[in-house]
Amino acid sequence: MKEKFTKSEAQWREELDALEYKVLRKKGTERAGTHDDFPKQPGTFYCRGCGQPLFTQADKFESGTGWPSFVRPATEDAVEEHNDSSFFMRRTEVVCARCDGHLGHVFPDGPQPTGLRYCMNGVALTFEPDGGETKES
Repeated sequence: MKEKFTKSEAQWREELDALEYKVLRKKGTERAGTHDDFPKQPGTFYCRGCGQPLFTQADKFESGTGWPSFVRPATEDAVEEHNDSSFFMRRTEVVCARCDGHLGHVFPDGPQPTGLRYCMNGVALTFEPDGGETKES
């Protein structure tokens, strides 16, 4: 298990803009199609809250939902999944395993090889092309 990364609520509010805070710390959702798409070159998607590597460009696909979608996390322990029964729905929430930041949800309707669709909030991610510096704090 990864060592948890913690900050006070005041630190989170200072370091994140209003939408990032709403999504990552309060389990909000950005509107579909409102986040600029990330570059198409090879690279890694990191947690906006703590800089942990979460997903790779190689596992990203166009789901048509308006949110960045991936078939799997970058590593088995990059994210954690929890039951989410908010808004009268049964879903599986995905959070960063390091800082517990809300990222989005995973659904069983993705393409092969996993059949999963990790539907993430773009505002919760940062992208670094291969060859760049790592983002871990």
